[in-house]
Amino acid sequence: MLKNADVNSMNRKVPEEPCERCKPLFDTMQRHIESLESRLRRLEALADDLRRGGKRQAAPFSKGPPKAEPVKSGRKSGDDYGLHGHRPAPNEFDETFQAPVPVFCPFCHNQDIEEIGTVEQYQDEIPRKPIRRKFTIHVGRCRKCGHRVQGRHPLQTSDAIGAAASQLGPNAQALAVCLNKEAGLSHGKVAWVFESVFGIALTRGGSARIMLRAAERTTPDYEDIVVHVRKSRSVTPDETGWKVGGVLTWLWAFATDAATAYAIRPSRGRDVAEEMLGSEYDGILVRDGWAVYDGFEKAEHQLCVAHVVRRCREMMETATGAAVRFPRDVKAVFQDALELRDRRDTESISNHGLAVARGRMENRLDRLLLWPRTNEANERLAVHLLNHRVSLFTFLRHPGIDATNWRAEQAIRPAVVNRKVWGGNRTESGAEAQAKLMSVLRTCAQRRRDGIEYLSCLLCSHPLHAPPILALDSRRFLPALPVPA
Repeated sequence: MLKNADVNSMNRKVPEEPCERCKPLFDTMQRHIESLESRLRRLEALADDLRRGGKRQAAPFSKGPPKAEPVKSGRKSGDDYGLHGHRPAPNEFDETFQAPVPVFCPFCHNQDIEEIGTVEQYQDEIPRKPIRRKFTIHVGRCRKCGHRVQGRHPLQTSDAIGAAASQLGPNAQALAVCLNKEAGLSHGKVAWVFESVFGIALTRGGSARIMLRAAERTTPDYEDIVVHVRKSRSVTPDETGWKVGGVLTWLWAFATDAATAYAIRPSRGRDVAEEMLGSEYDGILVRDGWAVYDGFEKAEHQLCVAHVVRRCREMMETATGAAVRFPRDVKAVFQDALELRDRRDTESISNHGLAVARGRMENRLDRLLLWPRTNEANERLAVHLLNHRVSLFTFLRHPGIDATNWRAEQAIRPAVVNRKVWGGNRTESGAEAQAKLMSVLRTCAQRRRDGIEYLSCLLCSHPLHAPPILALDSRRFLPALPVPA
């Protein structure tokens, strides 16, 4: 039973306006509610965009409807246009044709046409007719040991005869490798290209076997690349998801300025990093915040500045009130650090001035990290920066060291594109071949060497040649030698 006083209090109307004593508190709560509602609307819009993006079937990179008056694409005419691109005329010609004047004028149909001169046009065309080769292999027998021996032409890629006597040439095999590993074509599409463009029959299985044979030949080069990476002054590692037989694994990339080594392993742990770099690596690691790299205690570290700036930008999109200040000021510190790096690289600041500016910048960040924080996201970012405090400005102390891990991300990007096409590898041997061939082709690109030409020469080299010479700089292909059967 309610007492009469309680009933009277329930029936009493709540005043529309707060009393004078409660008004400051009321205003504060009202502003807080409005701030939370505004943040809720932004988060709902962001969640809706993410949900729609996951269901989008086409044009995944669309950013909305086109602008009403878009800026005209291409370079603008004027003094800043630069050089006009054109295809240079070839120095040698395989075919020459004549294009005589027409019999009648295409405008008035008059047949009286006077020839006043000639002009020239050039074409670069692809050959559609394959080259068919036949090798007559001379066979002999050693009078001393009795072993059967056979000759080998420099254009042969193997000594196989009998059922395996009909093969693809070295250029064709190298092209198949690049179409699969560089262009991202599946084995079925590689076979389609050979059949439709060149008239060469190739099956999916044949394309896969080409990859395995080419990977076996590149094993010495792959080992040399790994050794080069271990000895490099600076290495940029990164990793991404991969599939082997439908099972989640990890594709690792260890990039330097002259070579890149890939590895596909079931682990994302420190064991893989130590396998590729060695547990005693004492160079400079330009890396993201993955804790595995913290175990290299003898190495210097450079935390990726782009990751920190991107994290601050994302926090500013959802933060409200005074919580925006911390990520905004942290972002400004690192942007100023990048500008200071550019001034150093252009020699517009002295070494003494660089040291003074770097010290002031570090003090700015230290003062920011001493702020009292009540926002959880800000606290997590501050802890992250404190844990890697000595690794934030390494690029300002060592010229030539990258401020971001762009080198490894660029190395991983082609593999990610291929992953969208055919998902990964079906077998462990295919994954091993994937890592070796990608390493050799990527390193060829970094050293400005033609990957198809290099693979073609490598496939023609004899498997019993001299031990591998440090990869891709001075490899010598010895003349073919007779091989015991």
